[in-house]
Amino acid sequence: MMVVGISGSPRKAGNTEFLLGEALAVAKERGFQTERLLCSDLEIGFCTDCGECSKGRPCPVEDEMPRVLAALESASGLIVASPVYFGSITAQLKAVFDRTIPLRRQGFKLKDKVGCAITVGGSRNGGQEKAIETIHAWMHIHGMIVAGDDSHFGGIAVRPAAEDRIGRKTVVASANKLCDLLERTAHQRSCWGGD
Repeated sequence: MMVVGISGSPRKAGNTEFLLGEALAVAKERGFQTERLLCSDLEIGFCTDCGECSKGRPCPVEDEMPRVLAALESASGLIVASPVYFGSITAQLKAVFDRTIPLRRQGFKLKDKVGCAITVGGSRNGGQEKAIETIHAWMHIHGMIVAGDDSHFGGIAVRPAAEDRIGRKTVVASANKLCDLLERTAHQRSCWGGD
């Protein structure tokens, strides 16, 4: 099974990518294949709600989104990470979210995939839970199964993330919960003969 991680940060090699790397390392250690998509490396345009995807046609915006859509569709699990920008996710990640509408309009292709969220802010109470709510809303709209950490919303850290022992524990717990759910849902599908 494949776990795809998305870093919504426009900054290369920052706190968000560090935490996403830790989460993907958990998945890899547990036997999952992993792939990383970095908004800092992607050129993604904005959705204009032209309606082409609702007619079954490809998006007319020419950028790297077809590669992102293919990766998301091939994944069993998604780990989405973002720094907190004014109490929410980054504009880059929001652009990716908006451009995933073809996956919803053309058969709910993310339905029943398992997802978890990671956010990092400038202070301990710096809007991380609000940003996670935005990520969770995107997952719910696609019909995904949303995993938190052991008792809260997901991976929540403060910068510098490498020094945030408590935050890193929530990231690892979230990744483990995602892997647990992937294993359980795969087992259930095998028992019931589903795909």
